[in-house]
Amino acid sequence: MPEFLELVTPEEALEILFDTISPQIVSEVIPTEDALGRVTAEEIFSPQDLPEFRRSTVDGYAVNAKNTHGASESLPAYLKIVGEVPMGAVPEFNLAGKACSIIHTGGMLPEGADAVVMLEDTQILDSREVEIYRSVAVNQNVIEVGEDIKSGTPVISKGVRLRPAEIGGLMALGITSIKTAKRPRIAILSSGDEVIPPHQQPHPGQVRDVNSYTLGSLVQDLGGEPLHYGIISDSREDMTAAMQKALRECDHLIVTAGSSASARDLTAEIMNSLGDPGVLVHGVSIKPGKPTIFGVSGSQVMVGLPGNPVSALVIAMILVAPVIEAYLGLEGNRPKPALQAKITVNVASQAGREDWIPVRLVTTDQGEYLAEPVFGRSNLIFILARSDGLVKIPAPSTGIEAGSSVVVRLI
Repeated sequence: MPEFLELVTPEEALEILFDTISPQIVSEVIPTEDALGRVTAEEIFSPQDLPEFRRSTVDGYAVNAKNTHGASESLPAYLKIVGEVPMGAVPEFNLAGKACSIIHTGGMLPEGADAVVMLEDTQILDSREVEIYRSVAVNQNVIEVGEDIKSGTPVISKGVRLRPAEIGGLMALGITSIKTAKRPRIAILSSGDEVIPPHQQPHPGQVRDVNSYTLGSLVQDLGGEPLHYGIISDSREDMTAAMQKALRECDHLIVTAGSSASARDLTAEIMNSLGDPGVLVHGVSIKPGKPTIFGVSGSQVMVGLPGNPVSALVIAMILVAPVIEAYLGLEGNRPKPALQAKITVNVASQAGREDWIPVRLVTTDQGEYLAEPVFGRSNLIFILARSDGLVKIPAPSTGIEAGSSVVVRLI
């Protein structure tokens, strides 16, 4: 059985890959309402002030603040009600003297008003007069023109993954279509004579295909477009034909199960035949996932992942995710979801190899997080299904002592 001759660290593997490729961002214009999770391909500027008019933040009375100075429950101010601000329209009256008007949250302040008294700080006497029990300052309970965003200022940078808040902000500005990075098309192939589709009943020695679906889901979650090419037999001819077809039809390629150091390992050899420069990395000093392959055919990235489901998914999270993000133009200015916790037991690790340990999170009565390792072999997918995150043990370390503080990367 052949062994890996030159292992590189995960960081070195990515460095080698990105020294070889120059990701080009392909953009497309899509409706803003369909842009959740997409990545902006250009900086977006506000076409207007937001809000465009002075608005009340509460239900109450629009007033001139000076008319409420000194008001209290024992010595209220008395103001004349001259009207009610219509929602969605411009008030047709001005406030002069000791006048006020009924106003609702979001209503436009009438001329002469510079503050709003909350409804609970008032007592109406009749339809024409109200008592004010608390003074307000100028601009209190009021949103000023452009307080949210000024016309012409940048609102969203290039390379930002859009969340619900950004979608809402764009809609508030009337931006109903935007330019985003096109989703890279990622071909996913599973290889192995023992692998069968999930809908079939396995015979002894057979296993259902897991990796196509975990990896496809991850690619979709990262912003790529997964395309499944089925289960390929372990023959050179079948694998070569399938990988050639995938590269013709897609931007990049992921193959699972063909990257272990065994006599049946054809993935690296076939990748080298698909175009220069071929295989760049074959073997990474990481657990799980040592037999990972990085290759490039022209401008297309090829990744060979281990067949064990946990290894394949963990490596994809750590090493494939940065590749997809690069082809989306994601700037990476937002931190990955993570939190601090205390590891509950001693965890051993081999020095010189980066280990990633699945953990389950529990909360103490004091509100602290504890990270409980979920031990098991790398072909048991429910190890990850029962886990909340991953803990990295750096390569120089020989393990983590119980009670140590660790960073849990949430999954």
